[in-house]
Amino acid sequence: MKNVRSTPFIKASACGNDFLLIDAAVAPHDVADFTRRICDRHDGVGADGVEWMSPHFSADVEIRLVNADGSAAEISGNGTRCVAAYVCAMQGKERVSVLTGAGMKVCSLTGRQNSDYEFETEMGKAAVEPELGVTISFGEVRGVPVSMGNPHFVIFVAEFMRNWQAQAAEIQKLPQFPEGVNVEYVVADSKFDLRARFFERGAGETRSSGTGSCASAVAAMSTGRADSPVKVQAPGGTQTVRRVGDNIYLRGPARLLCQGEFFLS
Repeated sequence: MKNVRSTPFIKASACGNDFLLIDAAVAPHDVADFTRRICDRHDGVGADGVEWMSPHFSADVEIRLVNADGSAAEISGNGTRCVAAYVCAMQGKERVSVLTGAGMKVCSLTGRQNSDYEFETEMGKAAVEPELGVTISFGEVRGVPVSMGNPHFVIFVAEFMRNWQAQAAEIQKLPQFPEGVNVEYVVADSKFDLRARFFERGAGETRSSGTGSCASAVAAMSTGRADSPVKVQAPGGTQTVRRVGDNIYLRGPARLLCQGEFFLS
């Protein structure tokens, strides 16, 4: 193994949305390229992104999210919860403050069994815009733009169509979204139950999304389709979103999966 560098990592998952947690002190010069390589599901460890962790005077940890394709993102609700689980495991904290690119988020431990954790995270305020119609090759699509510190476009449907991923990929590239956008397709089954599919910037289809669940719930509440609290079911699991005044709270699990070293020649 002479002349081979290794990078320690922790792998964690929140409702099937998986992340690698790495100390930013060991970050290489080209973080984007390294992140693409380590997140590769065939030649790397495999993940939806890397949460680069640093100490910070005002928080338990500061994180910088880089997506699997090497692009930077403001925040992942699930990634933040994974980092909170790691801090809880290492330091025994039950209230973890995490400084993200979208501001400070506080994760409060609500349950733990071995390496499985559950937190409720203070996600802050959501910004909801009026419904917007966009035109793609499939025709006009109408959705609700929502910001959770990162951009979302929530599309309500009666049922998920077979080609929704192709539609979402096209929507992400529209000029109406110069920073890109996370796309959610949502079925409102009742006032308290939603089903969602997620197509995220820099990762494509994911099994879950924390901020996407929040955006879906907020859009549903704002259009009269749902009331607080609402459960958002995704292929990777279910999260609960509640609104107190203008503030949004996200509750869901996080699991610490493994630790290891990634060798890069």
